[in-house]
Amino acid sequence: MKRKLSIVKIGGNVIENAEELDQFLLNFSHLEGAKILVHGGGKLATKLASQLGIESQMANGRRITDAKSLEVITMVYGGLTNKNIVAKLQALGTNALGLSGADGNSIMAHKRPIKDLDFGFVGDIEGVNSKLIDTLLRAGITPVFCAISHDGKGQLLNTNADTIASEIAIGMGALFDTTLYYCFEKKGVLLNVEDDATVVKFINTETYSDLLEKKIIADGMLPKMENCFHALNHHVSKVCIGDISMLRPKATLFTTITL
Repeated sequence: MKRKLSIVKIGGNVIENAEELDQFLLNFSHLEGAKILVHGGGKLATKLASQLGIESQMANGRRITDAKSLEVITMVYGGLTNKNIVAKLQALGTNALGLSGADGNSIMAHKRPIKDLDFGFVGDIEGVNSKLIDTLLRAGITPVFCAISHDGKGQLLNTNADTIASEIAIGMGALFDTTLYYCFEKKGVLLNVEDDATVVKFINTETYSDLLEKKIIADGMLPKMENCFHALNHHVSKVCIGDISMLRPKATLFTTITL
């Protein structure tokens, strides 16, 4: 029987709210078994870039990353945000280790090819070093990954945190019975985005097609759902989407996605 593994991606709105972040990390620290945390930090990066006179450019919800923006992202994601989270987890008794994709060659990527748009130093993931991650987990260490990968040639790359979480889950799928959690400010996938009581509790391939046709799933939720089904189609057991309460042992108000 495979060991259980929880991989949790935390959204930027939770990171920005100190009280929410503390509660999330408390819930995360209480998760039983092996676990991995993945985070971004886009809002703080945009704020710092503005203070430094660097314009942040977005396209289709994705950040265009020039050389100066990459410097800011590395400082915020790999530095301030990552180490703040690690320190808080240590205080909660979780032996966390902050990592970028370059550390231990854990997440290899290549610079996104230029098609209709040049995204700059944005990385598309090629592979995950599951052997290294498994070694850390076996040693009782909880990896905390920021949204930075590398190309193996000395170049850091900005990579979407949802994608990193999905690819780590896929990479660990051969070794673990893996559940992937996307934790953000909403209760889950909602029939009415303004009403948290309208959570769709279960989604499968058929339900997903229906929600797409009715345009209930749209905009920023689309790439998240694409990552969910990509993971499920590559040996991840299930994916859950919800707010910080989702990680509590008896939580029921969130969305569970299966094939």
